[in-house]
Amino acid sequence: MRRGGTRAAALAVAMAVTVGACSGDGAPPAALGIPEADAAPGPEQAHEPALPAEFTEQTLTWAECPAPSALQGAGEAPGDGWECARLSVPLDYADPEGSETIDIAVIRARSTAEGDRVGSLVFNFGGPGGSGVATLPRAATRYEALRAGGFDLVSFDPRGVGESAGVVCRSDAEIDAAGQQDDGPPLTPDEESAYLADSRDYARDCAANAGRLLPHVTTRDAARDLDLLRAALGDEKLHYFGVSYGTKLGAVYAHLFPERVGRAVFDAVVDPTRDVTQRALLQAEGFQLALDNYLADCAATGPDCPTGDGGRPAYDTINGLFDALRARPLPTATERELTAGLALTALLSALYSEASWPYLTEALRQALDEDRGDLLLAAAEEYNGRDAQGRYRNLHAANNAINCADFASRLTVDDVAEHRAEFEAASPVFGPQLVWSVLACAHWPVSGESDRPEVSAEGAAPILLLATTGDPATPYAGAERMREALGDGVGVLLTYDGEGHGAYGSGDPCVTAVTDRYLLDGTVPEPGLTCGG
Repeated sequence: MRRGGTRAAALAVAMAVTVGACSGDGAPPAALGIPEADAAPGPEQAHEPALPAEFTEQTLTWAECPAPSALQGAGEAPGDGWECARLSVPLDYADPEGSETIDIAVIRARSTAEGDRVGSLVFNFGGPGGSGVATLPRAATRYEALRAGGFDLVSFDPRGVGESAGVVCRSDAEIDAAGQQDDGPPLTPDEESAYLADSRDYARDCAANAGRLLPHVTTRDAARDLDLLRAALGDEKLHYFGVSYGTKLGAVYAHLFPERVGRAVFDAVVDPTRDVTQRALLQAEGFQLALDNYLADCAATGPDCPTGDGGRPAYDTINGLFDALRARPLPTATERELTAGLALTALLSALYSEASWPYLTEALRQALDEDRGDLLLAAAEEYNGRDAQGRYRNLHAANNAINCADFASRLTVDDVAEHRAEFEAASPVFGPQLVWSVLACAHWPVSGESDRPEVSAEGAAPILLLATTGDPATPYAGAERMREALGDGVGVLLTYDGEGHGAYGSGDPCVTAVTDRYLLDGTVPEPGLTCGG
């Protein structure tokens, strides 16, 4: 039986100047911009209760970091140079006095600069649902110049993620079973009924296991947590590096607290102006573009390319693989098989980075020529966050919870039927599958806020937007719309003419130099600059 709720949630996953900073960890809250209970709030917070001193006056107690938990993605402890802490925040910002509290997991590597530090540079690596505590140490080598230049590198698990009251909907065994029964989108009325039934079951499971959290994992809530973190770190301004969903979080923060925005970079920029259906359609177009670029590159290698010369015959080859997997999943060296749904996940995953293209070629060759699914299954399980012991990080559950708390739309199977042709025209390979991702919140137990977040940030310092022309997950046009939505003079767009999800991580020397200069010196590049190509 097809697992609809789990599948829709998984597809939705495959669906941000020169300032001073306080250096002391214990700076008084008034100096850091957070209104105490007897202080007048800013205009955006005027309708919300002021925060008690237990939140505004807290300091962080740093200690040696443990190994990441299973919910964070497991792995080794980060080791020397890394320290971890917990930030206390109210579960419900509408009632901070009466609300229970939750702890936000935080990690830091102090600056190695010999002179004055610039401040803390806080990272969010996207998702939503990715653990910053687990990700930052693994990615830190690419940010060493920033650390040496005066930044403490800081990240955190947003509320609902990892060790910050991580949302869990189903057990590892249930997630495993869902993947093994996932043969792609429903094709018959009976399959549609089964898909929708599981979607309802999945929502009920989430309500039963994480119900108290679900109304309180919005991006707006996370942005308010981010401001408490800024103050607890001792910084007057938030220096921030957001990737993918992290650009949405950064933009919402800039809207709420424009006067507290320091040097901020948004990389792989989310489009804040599109509703749920439009966002999914843009992703279908983006992944199709990335697939076309991969297929052309593969075809250039000659007869060894498993998908031939590209174009429609290559689409037919890939769709033929999905059809074959529906009838007979491929064996692997483990007890787990490669299903059609897991093959789609593997394909989407490999298109996030041009560096993965050679692996994708070998994985497709193995599946098409050898009738083995080992390499594609490995790619899917890495993307899904399944470790060697069969434990899952909570990326997909948190992603669904955060998106459904944010987005107001609750679409139906009739909406799928209405938009199916549009999706299939946008992507002959991904459209038939991604159109079902619009149902990820169909039966969710709490209502959402708005399909389009408020991101206007008049008065904020310039924010550097990095946009990649071949980005599959956050297509380039979204960065242009974010720049317009932030307001005149706020967003400064740098174009990277290249492939992959994210420009800074590409290693392009121009992108790196411009971004580092902006973060370290406050030098804002001229609008319209292009790197790569």
